[in-house]
Amino acid sequence: FMRKCIVVEGRADKLRLVPILAEEVTILCTNGTISEVDLIDLLEAFEHDEIVTFFDADKNGEKLRKLMNRVYPEAKQYTIPAQYIEVEKTPTAILRDLLQQAKFLVR
Repeated sequence: FMRKCIVVEGRADKLRLVPILAEEVTILCTNGTISEVDLIDLLEAFEHDEIVTFFDADKNGEKLRKLMNRVYPEAKQYTIPAQYIEVEKTPTAILRDLLQQAKFLVR
């Protein structure tokens, strides 16, 4: 059984996803753009889990996606539709669809 871990940029993103999830999931925040070393430290305890990312559709999000591809190429990355730019501003229905695509149980 593999645990799943979601990586988001900030606390507001995390608070946006929590009420949609119908299962216990660890959600980690990068708190903006971080270094490779910080990312490895953040995800060290989860490297044997399935790592899923939900980053904003902006420059910071793009930097994080590139960093994740380099450090954790096995992570599944989901991009929110560009018109919403930020995870926290994305409508619940769209986040629910993305979480379901990522095989999470949703409310």
